[in-house]
Amino acid sequence: MEVGRHIPPTAASLPAFLERLDQVYGPTRSWERTLIATACAHHRVAWVHPFLDGNGRATRLQSHCALWKLSEGLWSPNRGVARSTTAYYAALQNADSARRGDLDGRGNLSAAGLFEWVKYFLGICQDQVAYMSSMLALEGIKQRIEALIVFRSTQDKSIRREAILPLVHIFGLGPITRGEFAQMTGLGERSARSLLSKLLADRLLVSDTPYGPVRFGMPLNSLGMIFPNLYPEVDQLLA
Repeated sequence: MEVGRHIPPTAASLPAFLERLDQVYGPTRSWERTLIATACAHHRVAWVHPFLDGNGRATRLQSHCALWKLSEGLWSPNRGVARSTTAYYAALQNADSARRGDLDGRGNLSAAGLFEWVKYFLGICQDQVAYMSSMLALEGIKQRIEALIVFRSTQDKSIRREAILPLVHIFGLGPITRGEFAQMTGLGERSARSLLSKLLADRLLVSDTPYGPVRFGMPLNSLGMIFPNLYPEVDQLLA
């Protein structure tokens, strides 16, 4: 089977290749080395091409999971990859190239090509960290939550602007009790309870129990305003 210009190893040789991948990229490292190892493993697994189908998705999932303890799910290289597919495939293909002379590493593949791939991958990670850092800055979040609630209040009178302050507080500082929510709105008991019920129904707030603390929710139909351009394709589907 040929993948682009690359012919993957035979099925019979896969166990040896996968065992070697575990030996080289499995050990625990510092975070700096983990980033580089994840980048290298991404290319090497794609090169080994162990599945008949879905190798790209499996490899990108592997990288996402390998960096989970560092990202805690707040960012993923896959978002950046999805926005630079031409550069992504070009960098992978470049790392597939044969050794370019005696000074280009010690294996069959180009060390310079792999270095260029790692540089691309780390650039993607840096870009995604910068993007999410800007999205999670509290001043920007406050403005976007306010815009979301103001917009929804024009569509649904049961959503009131008094929700803005407690929502911003919950986003920044974490869950609060239902009584604290009502107090922060400044509304009367019945109005605050009604507003809370509406936010829970819309999943802008979530709670584990009927009377437990409430925390910030993230329904799909709010992502476009709270995190603009996070996944534009989702915005298109919900439009």
